[in-house]
Amino acid sequence: MKAHDGMYIDGAWRPAAGADTIEVVNPADERVIAAVPAGTAEDVDAAVRAARAALPGWAATPPAERAARLTALRDALAERREEIAETVTAELGAPLAFSRAVHAGLPITVAGSYARLAESYAFEETVGNSTVFQEPVGVVGAITPWNYPLHQIVAKAAPALAAGCTVVLKPAENTPLVAQLFAEAVDAAGFPAGVFNLVTGVGPVAGEALAAHEDVDLVSFTGSTAVGRRIGATAGAAVKRVALELGGKSANVILPGADLAKAVKVGVANVLANSGQTCSAWTRMLVDADRYDEAVELAAAAAAKYAPGDPADETTRLGPVVSAIQRDRVRGYIERGVEEGARLITGGPRAPEGREDGYWIAPTVFADVTPDMTIAQEEIFGPVISLIRYRDEEEALRIANGTVYGLAGAVWAADDATAVAFARRMDTGQVDINGGRFNPLAPFGGYKQSGVGRELGTHGLAEYLQTKSLQF
Repeated sequence: MKAHDGMYIDGAWRPAAGADTIEVVNPADERVIAAVPAGTAEDVDAAVRAARAALPGWAATPPAERAARLTALRDALAERREEIAETVTAELGAPLAFSRAVHAGLPITVAGSYARLAESYAFEETVGNSTVFQEPVGVVGAITPWNYPLHQIVAKAAPALAAGCTVVLKPAENTPLVAQLFAEAVDAAGFPAGVFNLVTGVGPVAGEALAAHEDVDLVSFTGSTAVGRRIGATAGAAVKRVALELGGKSANVILPGADLAKAVKVGVANVLANSGQTCSAWTRMLVDADRYDEAVELAAAAAAKYAPGDPADETTRLGPVVSAIQRDRVRGYIERGVEEGARLITGGPRAPEGREDGYWIAPTVFADVTPDMTIAQEEIFGPVISLIRYRDEEEALRIANGTVYGLAGAVWAADDATAVAFARRMDTGQVDINGGRFNPLAPFGGYKQSGVGRELGTHGLAEYLQTKSLQF
């Protein structure tokens, strides 16, 4: 798609307040593929004022009509599925097959789910002598990351719009093109002017201005825990609602009696998907001592099937990471793992052979990782897996719960009941049992420093509602 040189504000593309731009780089070969405007506080203010003006009308729109607009949005996205996939592959570096299935397919599904929820949700109920109303919280400032650029936009904008809120979106500066495509789809779907607004820009300028704006009622942010802390502090000082979906260091716990080959194969695939740039990735694989060596061999063999390749090639399974900053960050963690005594099984900090241009990291597997190592505690956000040995289930539980994060995880056991019993004791927001599939209607979010609030399904809609009770 051709990049817009303006912001989408109040139902139209209009010039940015300043002249600065952001170059969009293809991470596979470092070519500049587009440029978008770098928004300022002035752009953010114009977008927020448009959203504030549109709020009364949209909040008063019957839920069935909001549902109709969301259905039209889903259809507009579905019509451009291939363009979405190609756009994300170009600006993120995700393999095209993965972009089609996940980066395009998942947000279309989520948009459709909120179209149905807008029509069926009980925005009003009777409790004794009271009528309780669920009303839109107001103007939403949505700040989204680059790793699942369209999914994260839809996971915030769709429930906010279903609730009757208006939205100002500040997408990640690495992946602004699919955000512009989303704004085009909103426009095609016939939403009233000002209900959705887009400001591209960098986090410390446009993102900070949006989070701090006095006329924003709720800030929804997905990204690093460090930035989430700052946004939470800003919102807290203003007594403003906040939803934070932050980092993770999820455990893939393989209990004795589980199907080891399947658990390892699926676990490796889970981490290497999207080049490891997934906040919920099961980056710590916990295996009992009796089967640990076998698990290491299985993990190495599974990782070997993910050869880095051209993301535009239909057969590629592993693309680059998003940027030079991210590549250097991941390399630093790999070097730290070696320095702290972890055993490098495959991969490493050097660029894969023949991949000197672009931001490439070889799929990397570490063995003999101890729970206190940096690579077992901090979020790496790259194709790096740490295998950790445990003696018994109690030690496995201590290791699984032994980080500041609690976003996701997996448990494998001989039967579901055993896995569920273990999962109920994990301090984490979502656990897959014996390979359970991702459910876009289930609440997604974390315990501890993995965030505040939930996304997706009815729980995600509730984040954008506030409660009023009338007594009779």
